[in-house]
Amino acid sequence: MTPRRPDGGPSAVEVTADDLLDAAAAARRTLDPVTDRDWTIPAGDLAWDVRTTVTHAADAVGWYAAHLAAPSTGRLRFDFRAHGDASNSEVLDVLDAAAATLSHVARAAPRGANGYHSAGIADACGFLAMGCDEILIHCWDCARGFGVEFDPSAQLAERVLRRLFPWAPSDESSWPTLLWANGRVDLPHRERPGPDWEWHCAPLEDWDGTVPPEFRR
Repeated sequence: MTPRRPDGGPSAVEVTADDLLDAAAAARRTLDPVTDRDWTIPAGDLAWDVRTTVTHAADAVGWYAAHLAAPSTGRLRFDFRAHGDASNSEVLDVLDAAAATLSHVARAAPRGANGYHSAGIADACGFLAMGCDEILIHCWDCARGFGVEFDPSAQLAERVLRRLFPWAPSDESSWPTLLWANGRVDLPHRERPGPDWEWHCAPLEDWDGTVPPEFRR
């Protein structure tokens, strides 16, 4: 579980703009060598193909940037997408651009800035953590499609895990646990969460200590 302060509240967990750029760089290192392959193959167990999965991650990260920059109290009706005729390498350029955009917005955001997300009103750290999660998890999906390894920094995975899933168990390695929290794998003695799982993107101090039902399996 998340470390606790003496007053009982959750300890601060910082996911930074540099973490988001590191996540994008890790995805680039993994997917750059396969840009000449067929990106219409399934991304792991997803119904999406690889190209759709990468463009989704870019769209999500760019969408987060706009909601934090606005700041928006409701869903903005727009997409952040690569052109249909973009090459696979150019799709990765768009993912890099989305990560750079959110990182710059988060650095420039005033203290206390927040924006809309369906899982809660997120602060800058929450948006950065969600951006990292989108990139890391979907890169893993794509890597599985190609049969290549993707094993990001354990320290980065730990920060993202503790920021977005403060109820996650702490008795397993951080990267497999982050995959579990995203419904990708089972852990020993724990089934993966159901398809309706959500993360805690609101400020961490707002978490009341409740473990959502879908994580109690």
